[in-house]
Amino acid sequence: MIRRTAGLSKLVQSVGVGSSSSLPTKLRDHRCFGSGAASNAEQACEASVCSKFGKNEYADVDWDNLGFGLVPTDYMYMMKCSNNGIFEQGQLNLYGNIELSPAAGVLNYGQGIYEGMKAFRKEDGNLLIFRPDQNAMRMKIGSERMCMPSPSLDQFIDAVKQTAQANKCWVPPPGKGSLYIRPLLIGSGPILGLGTSPEYTFLVYASPVRNYFKEGSAPLSIYVEEEYDRSSRGGAGGVKSITNYAPVLKALLRAKSRGYSDVLYLDSVNKKNLEEVSSCNIFIVKGNVISTPTTAGTILSGVTRKSIIEIARDHGYQVEERAIPVDELSEADEVFCTGTAVGVAPVGNITYKDRRMEYKTGVQTVCPQLYSTLIGIQTGRIEDKKGWILEID
Repeated sequence: MIRRTAGLSKLVQSVGVGSSSSLPTKLRDHRCFGSGAASNAEQACEASVCSKFGKNEYADVDWDNLGFGLVPTDYMYMMKCSNNGIFEQGQLNLYGNIELSPAAGVLNYGQGIYEGMKAFRKEDGNLLIFRPDQNAMRMKIGSERMCMPSPSLDQFIDAVKQTAQANKCWVPPPGKGSLYIRPLLIGSGPILGLGTSPEYTFLVYASPVRNYFKEGSAPLSIYVEEEYDRSSRGGAGGVKSITNYAPVLKALLRAKSRGYSDVLYLDSVNKKNLEEVSSCNIFIVKGNVISTPTTAGTILSGVTRKSIIEIARDHGYQVEERAIPVDELSEADEVFCTGTAVGVAPVGNITYKDRRMEYKTGVQTVCPQLYSTLIGIQTGRIEDKKGWILEID
């Protein structure tokens, strides 16, 4: 499906990611560095592969068959922090493997958090990044919970901008998807006894994506999980810790083997209230009222969730953030999920205690109405009156 530029592909395969002085002259010519004098990635990366394309030209990708799998792009961003808690000036590197000690804190004790956001291409070729400040603030909150230093908001946003701009030719054409951007903060220093890492690495990489679920835009089929928990009171369920995701795989894989799209978790104390789906937040609709579980430490406060709440209120809906008993699923008119990866996804049915409940879907329902507004703002088709969009050339 994808053909990378041949010369660059060979260089990436043959050389790891390290300091510029360790690279051959030919490879250094393809490398770009962020600095105060050249914070704009387009200026800093004049020799990059993407810079050789025109404003609306693309990498050789079959955009019509793009899914939600990793498509390695040309560049990633990296910066480090030692015990002083201050991140040094970062730089763009060719995308490739990184070197870690076997004793790295992230490998032994799971000290790591990540974020996810999207960049969309406008018809004029400019890129639109959706609410990166919210992701920056959420990483800061998550890093405090995981006892990690975090980049400043300016450092975070600048790294995201540089990564998007350096990989511009990998941003899909309008209407064909987006560039998913993954900032990652890990304890990269070695430590044997349980404790905080002596060094931290902040990375940003990207991949062009389209639909998260194999169903595409078709309604999802959800299974309510009663055996396993996603998070518990006092835990890290409210932050985007890497430790929150592997534990959900057991229930998720079991549900998928039975034909379901995903799993809906209940609270860990009483197994009575809705929490969230494996990788997204959930909303239920009854008449003019839209309800979603309150984020009280066990549920991730999604950026898309927050945006949809505001959009729904703008459309005249009453939105409630509250504890939602699982029994209310049988009374709902409509159910949908939200998340950076999934967007706004309609739910066609939910199975709980062997009872299958069906919900309204289709163009006349709430879900596509809210999604149309969200994606319109994200792609520039609807004027951004909220200051949510960061536009870059």
